[in-house]
Amino acid sequence: MSMSNENMAPGIEKKPLSMIVNGKKVGPLEVPVGMPMIDFLHHYLNLTGTHFGCGQGVCHACTVVEVRPDGSLVDTRTCIANAHAFDGKTIITIEGQAKTDADGNITELTPIQRAFIEKFAFQCGYCTPGFVAGATAFIDGLKRKPIRRAELEGAIEEALNEHICRCTGYVRYYEAVRDVALATPGCVIG
Repeated sequence: MSMSNENMAPGIEKKPLSMIVNGKKVGPLEVPVGMPMIDFLHHYLNLTGTHFGCGQGVCHACTVVEVRPDGSLVDTRTCIANAHAFDGKTIITIEGQAKTDADGNITELTPIQRAFIEKFAFQCGYCTPGFVAGATAFIDGLKRKPIRRAELEGAIEEALNEHICRCTGYVRYYEAVRDVALATPGCVIG
């Protein structure tokens, strides 16, 4: 005897949820109250590029980019954030980073993605979506508030230090981010 999902858990409270994900309006969808954002991305939107790591917000594998109302970007962890905390917000997952054509084929990688590939920054790649999100928010912050060249290495380490790479690829990630910061006009002064 098979049961529908609704019959399996009749006591789960649901609320409507709407947001913009990768440039597309999503919802309103009836989503269980208390569902972690990463589960919403995986199970409701089939966006599985954001990875579940520790489940405690420590490793940052689950990080996505959140676009604030002023247009600034911040990296936000999804394993410890309730999906409903994103109601009305705009986020960019790893699937939404690169430019694509009408058929969904990638036409252009972001500078961060290109630099990670050129530096072969990743090994297994599990942490890479979180690093892309963190580095994207970091570069956006530098565009808004440039820093001196002498401060760049420390700023990169501070911005990405909480991202855990089990393969120890930090040096190449940091080198790639440094290269993008130095190549992006207005990020670094002096």
